[in-house]
Amino acid sequence: MSRVPYQHGLVIGKFYPPHLGHIYLIRTAAAHCQQVTVGVLGSSVETITIAQRVAWLRETFADAPQVRIVGALDDVPIDYTSPAIWAAHVAIMRQAVQAADHSFGSAPSVDAVFTSEPYGQELARQFDGAHVCLDQSRALYPVSGTAVRADPVAQWAMLPPAVQAGLALRVVVLGAESTGTTTLSQDLAAALRQRGGVWARTACVAEYGREYSHNLLALARATHPAAGVADIDWQPSDFSAVAIAQCRLEEQAARHGGPVLVCDTDAFATRLWHERYVGVPSADVAAIAAAMPPRCLYLLTSDVGVDFEDDGLRDGAHLRGWMTGRFRELLGTQAVPWVELTGTPAERCRQALEAVDACVAQAWKFAKPL
Repeated sequence: MSRVPYQHGLVIGKFYPPHLGHIYLIRTAAAHCQQVTVGVLGSSVETITIAQRVAWLRETFADAPQVRIVGALDDVPIDYTSPAIWAAHVAIMRQAVQAADHSFGSAPSVDAVFTSEPYGQELARQFDGAHVCLDQSRALYPVSGTAVRADPVAQWAMLPPAVQAGLALRVVVLGAESTGTTTLSQDLAAALRQRGGVWARTACVAEYGREYSHNLLALARATHPAAGVADIDWQPSDFSAVAIAQCRLEEQAARHGGPVLVCDTDAFATRLWHERYVGVPSADVAAIAAAMPPRCLYLLTSDVGVDFEDDGLRDGAHLRGWMTGRFRELLGTQAVPWVELTGTPAERCRQALEAVDACVAQAWKFAKPL
């Protein structure tokens, strides 16, 4: 029997949040339909916005132009035995198809509905199309939205990269020069990896500003071989470039890491480095920092009890106390929890782990769907 190529497939769901079972469903529809409309039907009581779910799916299917992903609010209760309830849901689905037509161009009438749910047969009948039922037993992809919401860590490997990036708890280490930020970042990530499972994937995002400083020093020495770090001519645009690159590295790591992403600085910290070298705040860097994904926790490395080590790129031993104080001021103006760490490297790592575990215990509180 030959396979039937469908003109317009429909996939609907809450995608709360999207997981690999959903991706399989959409991917299969895309392989067997000229066009596919994906309707993200969320309710007003849910704690992940419809727009966020649409964005995750659009990123995931960015290389599939035949897939049209749209969102719609559906606060109609669930009752598969009620014709009136069915009619209300289907009306919202048809509106979603019309919205896709408006945004992406007209498509033929829906002639196939792809689901992995028992209600799929009736939904296909409502659209006068074929029902393609995929993996209803969840044998291929043993995951559900309910399972993910109940324990995201246990289901982490069943989430696509875009969703992992969206749900990852971003922990940022910051501090003045030579206060052990890199040491703590690496130690913290290593301690989390030792827990095994998905924690073994814990990534540590390196400080891009350090690489950038090396580059500027090399450029200065190309014309003045004896140039030192004090001879670098820092420009405001340098800090914007560093902040943008730091954000890019963070986003790359978040899509391939574990439930916690450890960041050795971020664009929020770059604001203070601009003050330190240029002497005034930067509106550009502040705007970049404001656009970052939410932070879970800031860890401030105290300068107290840490010897200053000149590694060839540092010249601010006399400014460490001021910078630590200024970091405290800036951290106090924002809503993300923060902890100042003191003591030996081992003690600081222990304090950091306790703070991270407290964040994990409070994270990912999903409201029940309708």
